[in-house]
Parts: sequence; C-alpha cells; structure tokens
Amino acid sequence: MSDSTTAAGTIQHLDPHSLILETNMRPSAPITPAFVQSIRENGILTPVLGHLNEKGTVTVRAGQRRVFAAREAGLATIPVYLLDADKAATERIVQQMVENDQREALTDGERAAAFQQLAFEGLTVTAIARRTETKAREVKTALAVTENQVAASAIQEHPLTLDQAAVLIEFDGDDEIRADLIDVATKDPAQFAHAAQRTRDEKARAKVKADAEADLAERGYTILDTDPGYYNTEYSRIGELLTADNERVTVEQIESIEGRAAHVRVYADGDATISYFIRDATAAGFHTYGASQPNKGPMTDEQKAERRTLIANNKAWASAEVVRREWLTTLLSRKTLPKDTAVMIARGLTTHRLAVSAATRDGNELAHQLLGVERPGYFDADKLAALIEQTPSKAQHVALAIVLGACESITSKQTWRTPSPTDTDYFRQLAVWGYSLSGVEQIVTSGSAQATDVAVTVSPEA
Repeated sequence: MSDSTTAAGTIQHLDPHSLILETNMRPSAPITPAFVQSIRENGILTPVLGHLNEKGTVTVRAGQRRVFAAREAGLATIPVYLLDADKAATERIVQQMVENDQREALTDGERAAAFQQLAFEGLTVTAIARRTETKAREVKTALAVTENQVAASAIQEHPLTLDQAAVLIEFDGDDEIRADLIDVATKDPAQFAHAAQRTRDEKARAKVKADAEADLAERGYTILDTDPGYYNTEYSRIGELLTADNERVTVEQIESIEGRAAHVRVYADGDATISYFIRDATAAGFHTYGASQPNKGPMTDEQKAERRTLIANNKAWASAEVVRREWLTTLLSRKTLPKDTAVMIARGLTTHRLAVSAATRDGNELAHQLLGVERPGYFDADKLAALIEQTPSKAQHVALAIVLGACESITSKQTWRTPSPTDTDYFRQLAVWGYSLSGVEQIVTSGSAQATDVAVTVSPEA
C-alpha cells in the first residue's frame, strides 16, 4: 500500500496486487484486450470500492474488472474509495449490481444470481425489488429460475432472458423440448414465445389424447395409431354401418363386441375426436350403408401432404392466437401507446368499420379482456365508458382496445387460409408495432398459403 494511514471515507492510491477481491455476484469478469489497453493508457478514472478487513488489508467490494485490468496493464497504483468495513453483505451485492450495470450491463443470469444471494441474506422479494429498483415480478421470476437446476444452468450457459429460462421450468423432465426451446431462444429469440406456446399446446393435446386412449383401452378397445381410412379391409367404421333394422350403429351398440377399436385425434381446438371401428361387421350383425359411401379413391400423396400442412397450420394458429392476445394486453397496459395510435383508431373506423360495428353491437368482449375489465351484463352500464369517466387519460387506450378487439374477433383458422385485405392490414400493423409474427401469421401478411408452422414437440398428424 502507498499509505499506511488508510482510513474509511477517503480515496487512497493503492497497489492493485495488494488488494483482496471479495466474492463477486458476477460469476465471471471478462477482461478484453481493448479494456486493458484503455486502462494502460488512461489509468483508472473511477475509483473502485473497498473496505479494510480485520487484518488491515483492503478488500475490493466493487470494481474487480478494473483491478484485474490494472494488474495486467502493470499499473503501480489505482484509486480506491474506502468504505466502512461493517457494511452488510446485502449492501455489497446491491452496490456491485449498480456498479456493474453502469459499466457493462449484467446478463439476466448474473442478475438472477445476485437476487438469489440477496434472498439468502434474508431479503424478501419486495425488499430486493425496492433495493435494486427492479419490478417484483422480475425478482420472483429470477428466484424461480435459480431454484430450478436446469433453468439455472441454462441461463448461465446460454444468452437467455429470465422469462425464457422460466419457461424451461414448465418442461422439467423433457430434455428434447428444452433443447429445442434453447435453440430457438439462441438463434431466433423473436420466435421464442410462439415456439413455447406451440409446445404448451402440443403437450396439452398429447395429454388429452393419452387420457382418451387410456379410457378407451380400459373399456376394451384396441387403440389404432392411424385412421384405417374408408377403404381399409380389416376394420369398418361404424359410421358406415347399419343394424339389422337399418338403423345407424351407435357406440353403445359396440361396447361389448369383440374386435372393437378406436382412433383418437386432437385438433387445434384441443378436444379429442374419436373414430370407432369394428373388425368383423358381418359377424356382429351389421351391414354397410352403401348409399352413403362417397365415390372416391384413397388420398394421393399430394392430398396427404396438403392435409398435414392444414393440420399443422391450424394448430400453429391456435397457439399464435394465445401469444398475440397476450402481446396485445401488454401493449394496452403501457403508459405510452405507439405514436401512430390515432391513425390506427381512424383506420378502425374506416378500413375495419364492419368488424368494429359487429363487435360493438355484441359488446366487444375482447376489448374488455385486453384491458382487464369485466364485461358488464346486458342491462348494465358500459364499463369501458366508466373507465374513461374515471380515468380520462385512458381514453385513447380504450379506443384502441375497441379497434384491436374488433379486428381480433374476426380472426380464426380461416384467416391464414383465405386472408382478406383487412386481415393483411391488421397483421402488418401489429408487426410494425413490434409484434413477432409466427410462421402461420406471416402467411396472412405475405398473401401466400404455402408456409408451414410446425410445432416444436409433436409432428402434425396426417
């Protein structure tokens, strides 16, 4: 040290090699050649923070990167601002977060590690949020990530955000899904929300399918992996069969027949669709309802491919709808709306007037949902009007919600198949505002129905 009368509350110029580096909330402190060269040429312009320990040596509380760089640059001394040694560990962590963010922004992984340390020191979520000037929701998310081994490792090893790492927690036990999501977050982060929602929906559909199949198997049905088709010679679809009294065969009538089978599909709506079959219709006393059979042959490979695309895009559209409406809710919760909001409202009253008119007539349920306002009963006062009355500054938010809710209300699976000019206008506006269109939504803006948006986890069923 250059000064034997070192005291707290002063700036001392000390040998960087004599300084002890305190455990840092940043697990790594990258020192680039450019940074070292800058230190070599200009010295340390901002003092590092340190305190005297019990042995009389100085421990660096914040500024480790500068100490490393000063050592490598060969500086004889650097400025150190000395603090009281009895400061709590929480003060150290908070100071390091502020100091690091001011110089080189912390990654979300580093922030999560810091929040975890503060929680270990006994701080509540509210206290951590207040001390670090962070939203409580972000602190909660960070702590959830650090408590999950896979998510905690992923956010340190990959450039994930806290929200992306938190999504991985949903898929504990499925390494393939997590790997796919990490790959999307790394290579195409704008599509992560869509990929995650498709994965959730596919997982939910898979559960519905598994539950339906388990119930059928318990009732003695053979579970068919694929639909046998109308020209299968082994199984007969009960919809093609009549009883001896020329009545249509029902599910109840085959419940005790040997050779009964079923095939389960789950489409974009998430409900199980079950097709029932029996192996030997004649032995069961049934005959074919020939007049009702369509005069067509098996599907061609091209038709099968088109059907796979149709199913995949319908599922992708259902998933994208969830992400899109969550995004719209966030948009309308912002204090400041997009600069061209007034233009969009005007377009709503002109270009999209039919949608707005129909939605308004029916109470515009989606506008209420997007604003988080309970929809009133038929004879109750309009709650959107009440919101404007109570908070006049929200008038433009309400007007925009009415337009967006109306545009949303007329979207469906048919939108990607046959997009109208107003559909295209609406989705292009969302993209201008920063919404990341999924693949199937890009069909609407491109005018082409050739793209396919396949889910992350389960291949679409033919």
